[in-house]
Amino acid sequence: MTDKKSEKQKREERLAQNLRDNLRRRKAAVRKTKSKDKGDTAPESS
Repeated sequence: MTDKKSEKQKREERLAQNLRDNLRRRKAAVRKTKSKDKGDTAPESS
């Protein structure tokens, strides 16, 4: 029974880590596009 619990915990930890990684990548992608947009609009306003 402890084997099943440890397997379940390992699975939950792995899934949680995947979610954190995915969120980090998505945030980085949004930051990249926002900074790109700011850079693109700056020369036009000059």
